[in-house]
Amino acid sequence: MFRSIRRQLLKLLLCFMAATALLVLLFRWVPPPGTMLMVERKVASWVDGEPLDLQRDWRPWEELPDDLKLAVIAAEDQKFAEHWGFDIAAIRAALAHNQQGRSVRGASTLSQQVAKNLFLWSGRSWLRKGVEVWFTGLIELLWPKQRILEVYLNSAEWGNGVFGAEAAAQHHFGRGAPYLSRQQASLLAAVLPNPRQWSASRPNGHVARRAGWIRQQMWQLGGSHYLNRLQAVRPQWWPRWLKA
Repeated sequence: MFRSIRRQLLKLLLCFMAATALLVLLFRWVPPPGTMLMVERKVASWVDGEPLDLQRDWRPWEELPDDLKLAVIAAEDQKFAEHWGFDIAAIRAALAHNQQGRSVRGASTLSQQVAKNLFLWSGRSWLRKGVEVWFTGLIELLWPKQRILEVYLNSAEWGNGVFGAEAAAQHHFGRGAPYLSRQQASLLAAVLPNPRQWSASRPNGHVARRAGWIRQQMWQLGGSHYLNRLQAVRPQWWPRWLKA
């Protein structure tokens, strides 16, 4: 009986791995219609009896401003062009910080955040963390860095029911994402740790200072030249059709 159960579990695991790999590969070219975080927010609004209209309009890579791309990297993941989904040094620093009993510090890369927002539920458990590692690995293996950042910018939460750069630009500044200024881009990046409490259009002192720090980091990263590095981080053994 135990042998049969083990075989069934193995089959389920293999089916899960194959299905998720195909789904991630599909989203390499097809814009995801939504995210699990959006579903979660919508369900929570129904439970609370407070209607919530989700705002999201997809913008392709070419229409997303370089300032916003760079601001998000500067704010959230400055080693984005170097790592393969996980920033080990940041994880160790976060663990050391949290073990000292201070406020909890995260160390999620942009790739991990895409995996969580797109495919996973909220919460903290070893099961969820294990599935997050799996999806992060698939994303890094099957998507170029530009695609990871493109999906992130079109899926990130920038307010209550506001998802993606286009909806955020319209909601906070009354303009399309391609027309964001450098300062506006840095303000949007500055609120990402707490987008439902902080406002990019009405920044408090902390958000304003953080936005200024982000603009400084953007310059230190090399400005838009940094984005060119995202085109050259795929391994040579990658199939040509995945590099396209």
